[in-house]
Formats: sequence, structure tokens, C-alpha cells
Amino acid sequence: MDTPLLVATITVAVSIIGWLVNHVLSGYRDRHNQQLVASLKYIEQQLEELYGPLAFLVLEGRRTFKDLLETLGRNCVFLEGKSLPKDELKLWLFWVENDFFPRNEKIKELLMAKTHLIEGTKIPESYLSFLDHHNSWKINHLRWQKEGVEYSWHSKINWPLEFEQDILLTFEKIKARHAEFLKKLSKVD
Repeated sequence: MDTPLLVATITVAVSIIGWLVNHVLSGYRDRHNQQLVASLKYIEQQLEELYGPLAFLVLEGRRTFKDLLETLGRNCVFLEGKSLPKDELKLWLFWVENDFFPRNEKIKELLMAKTHLIEGTKIPESYLSFLDHHNSWKINHLRWQKEGVEYSWHSKINWPLEFEQDILLTFEKIKARHAEFLKKLSKVD
């Protein structure tokens, strides 16, 4: 075989191999970038549609409950073994109907409508505790309003502090993951 033909054949072979390697690596890089973008989009959807609103509702609830306690001038609403005086009951029911129930309904609606965005493979127990807290209280309150059946003026199930903690911790975790994805994507560009 003559030398120019051999050099041309080797050159063509090296070019083809180089093109194939480049093509494979480019495809891998493109798929990796698409996965990053899809993951970022999902995280942003979680923050925008579920965990961001939930976190703000929980924080707002904390603040308004503190406002109620300040108005009552003590660190709890119900004192052990005592019923609320008439004026405090009126204040409590105002807060319940105009602050707690509307916020809890928003939380419940978010959880129902955005279950696909809940972090993890199942619904956390604290979320179910929140639903039990709200639903049992709400139905007893409605029964009192419509049928005059008095009740304890609060839920049989205390506000689940784990629910607040789970929401806020998950929000922070997703925000941190969001920042990491943004950092990775900025390195890609």
C-alpha cells in the first residue's frame, strides 16, 4: 500500500473516531443538561405552587396566634379546667372564623390540589395530623353554628407543631437544592 493512501485512510479513521466520540459526549452532555433543567423546573414548581405558599401561611399563622395571645394577655388560650369568659370566647370565635379557619382551608386546598409536589414518596404523617386537626374542628364548629350543639371551642387534636416544622424544613431543603441546581446550570453555560 502506498504511503499517501495509508496516511489518508488513517486520517479519515481518526476523523471518524473523533466525530463519534464528540457526538457521544455531546449527547451525554445534552441529556445531562436536560435532566438538570427538568429537575430545576420541578423544584421551582414545588417552591412556587406548594412549599412557598405553605411556608408563608404557616409563618403568618404563627404571627397572628401570637397577636391573639398578646390580646388575651397570656401565653395560652384555654386554661386547664376553665372555660373562657364570654368576652374572651367572643374574641376567640372571631379569630377562629376570620383567621384560623380561612388559613387552614387554604392549607388544606393546597395540599389537596398539589399532592404531586409533596416531597418524598408518601404524604407525611404531620400533614395527615393537620388534616385531622382542621377537619374535626371545622365540622364541630359548623354543627354548633347550624344546630346549636356546643363543643369545646377548639379541635380535639392540638395544632401539630410537627406540621409546621416539616413544612418549614422542607421549604428550606428545597430552597437549598434550588440554589445548588442554579449553581450547576451556571457552570454549564
